[in-house]
Amino acid sequence: MLDVGDSFPHFILPDENGEIFDSKYLEGIRYIVYFYPKDNTSGCTKEAQTFNEVYTKLMIRNVPVIGISKDSPESHRKFIAKNDLKFKLLSDSDHTLMEQVGAWGKKMMYGKEVEGTIRSTFIIGKDGKVEACWYKVKVDGHADTVYSTVKSLMQ
Repeated sequence: MLDVGDSFPHFILPDENGEIFDSKYLEGIRYIVYFYPKDNTSGCTKEAQTFNEVYTKLMIRNVPVIGISKDSPESHRKFIAKNDLKFKLLSDSDHTLMEQVGAWGKKMMYGKEVEGTIRSTFIIGKDGKVEACWYKVKVDGHADTVYSTVKSLMQ
């Protein structure tokens, strides 16, 4: 698990168009990465929609949002179109990055222990270090909390 002050790992993953996205593109800017279990499920749809709602306020501050799940680029493309999402979705199909940051592991689902994506969010600073992180995220109010944290980090 990463903590505040840790370096966020470099990553190269395909985006919703199948194009390679390299985290080096983000060097020198603050950005948000959130990990979610699955496109088109109720909780993940709600989370994406709430990040969409704060997206413009974040971009005014030059803080992009990137969502990551193990879904395919094609699934991401449909999810973006269906929900009119304004931000990139990346595919971590083998969950390598998720494992590196602590967003993959054992969790309880419907009373059973399963292995999968642990809903997690990170604010990464201009220096590539984690400025804030949340694990086992509850969707309600989370995007607003992330936005408020970004605002406080910029003061």
